[in-house]
Amino acid sequence: MEPIRFIFWEAVKVLGLIFLGLFSSKGVTALRVGRPWVKFALYGVILVLAGIGAWEAGTDVAAEVYMWTCNSNLDHGDLTKAYSNAVRAVDMRPNDLRYWHVLVETKIRMQQLPSALDDEAAVRELSDGALDEVDEYQFALCLYSLAQYDQVVATTLRLIRQNPSYAAPYVLQGIAYTAGKRYAEAQQSFIAVLNIFPNNQAAVEGLARALYLAGDRQKALAVLDETAKVPFPLPARERFEALKGLYDQ
Repeated sequence: MEPIRFIFWEAVKVLGLIFLGLFSSKGVTALRVGRPWVKFALYGVILVLAGIGAWEAGTDVAAEVYMWTCNSNLDHGDLTKAYSNAVRAVDMRPNDLRYWHVLVETKIRMQQLPSALDDEAAVRELSDGALDEVDEYQFALCLYSLAQYDQVVATTLRLIRQNPSYAAPYVLQGIAYTAGKRYAEAQQSFIAVLNIFPNNQAAVEGLARALYLAGDRQKALAVLDETAKVPFPLPARERFEALKGLYDQ
C-alpha cells in the first residue's frame, strides 16, 4: 500500500509541476510588455523553478527506490547492500523518519549497535522529541546487547508507565534484571507480565530461570509444571519439558 501511495503523490506532484509550468508560460506569452527581454527573463525564472521542482521530485523518487531496494536486500540477507542503500536514502532525505528507521534496522541486523544508538537522537528529533514505544523498545534491545542493564531498566519502566498492557518491556526488564543478578526484581517483572498474559512463553522461561539462578530449583520446576494449566502450543511445551530436564539435574 505504501508504494502505491508514494507513486500516486509523486505523480500528482509531477502533473502539478507540468500544469503550473504550462500555465505560467502561457501567462507570460500573453503579457504585453515594451521590452522583449522581460519575457525572456520570466521564461528563465519558470525554467529554473521547473528544474528545481523536477530535481526535488527526482530526489524523492531516488530516495524511495533506495529504501525499497534496502528492504529487498534485508529480505534476502544481503546486509552490506542494504546498509549502502539505507545510507543513500538518508543522505538524500535526512528529514524523512522512514529512511532512518530502515537504516537503524539494518545496523541492528549487522550488529552495529553503538552506531544504531547514535541514530537515536535523529529519530527522536524527527518524532517531535518523543520516541514511540516501538522505537524506544528497539533501542532498549540495543542497550541490553551492550550490557547496559541499568539503562534498559530505566527505559522499560518508562514504557510500562506509558502502556501497562505492552508485554515486551516487562519481559526485557526481567531479562535485564536477571543479567544483572537482581533475581528478586526479575521475578517481579516476569510475574507482572504473566498476571496480564499467562501464556507468554518468554515470561515463563524468564521466571523459571530467575528462580533457578537464585538457587530455588523447586520453585523453578513448579513454574514450568504450572504451564500445564495454560494453553501453550506444542513447541512451547517441548521447550518447557527440556528446561525441566535441565533444572532437575
